[in-house]
Amino acid sequence: MTAVRGVEPGSGRRVEVVLVYQSLLGIYGDRGNATVLARRLAWRGFDAVLSTVEPGEPLPDTGDVYLLGGGEDAAQISAVKALRADGGLHRAVDRGAAVLAVCAGYQIVGRSFTVADGPDDREIDGLGLLDVTTTRGPVRAVGEVLSRWRGHEGDGEAQWLTGFENHGGYTVLGPGATPLATVEVGVGNCGDGTEGAVAGTVVGTYPHGPVLARNPALADHVLELALGEPLAPLDRPEIAELRRQRLAAVRRTAR
Repeated sequence: MTAVRGVEPGSGRRVEVVLVYQSLLGIYGDRGNATVLARRLAWRGFDAVLSTVEPGEPLPDTGDVYLLGGGEDAAQISAVKALRADGGLHRAVDRGAAVLAVCAGYQIVGRSFTVADGPDDREIDGLGLLDVTTTRGPVRAVGEVLSRWRGHEGDGEAQWLTGFENHGGYTVLGPGATPLATVEVGVGNCGDGTEGAVAGTVVGTYPHGPVLARNPALADHVLELALGEPLAPLDRPEIAELRRQRLAAVRRTAR
């Protein structure tokens, strides 16, 4: 592993990763994102601390990265109510912490989302950390998704983001958010060719996988948002090979 300008390996710096409401937002294996971040920190010599917070418990004000995952409608409503009452996620963003919100979590951090309420849809206020709104789409998006990471075009294989989408919501971005990526395979936000949204240190995206296990460069990007500095690169051939295989499989499916 070669050191670069920025955070040096073996610094021992404490970095806290906060896994938010797994009892509500943990049905698609997205807790694996926390494992990925903690491991990539430890490989670089950081003191990686993983905190798990459930509804009724206060979100710690010491976190560097906060992770939200996927969940069903009822759990999503419960989660957003608890997070709004707690206020900790807003405080975290205000002090520069990073947030990665996946699927239901992505919708929660937006301005609003809709859930099924009998034959009709009901609009639920989100947290407003991302300028996005989500409504029910005409068809459910299910399957592999491959997208080109905006701002990282031309950065070799790292520019490609891969995962598995499974969502009925269609998300539209407002002027205060920019797309995370451009879709090559799959649906993404709403079939408009974009996937995910970014504003400051908040990143929203639909793919599971977990998404950070399938996209190590994105994992490091989330950490760099939290740390405010570039990270030293990691040389992990086994991870590069697994990623190569996953990308090849997605491309074969697309053909």
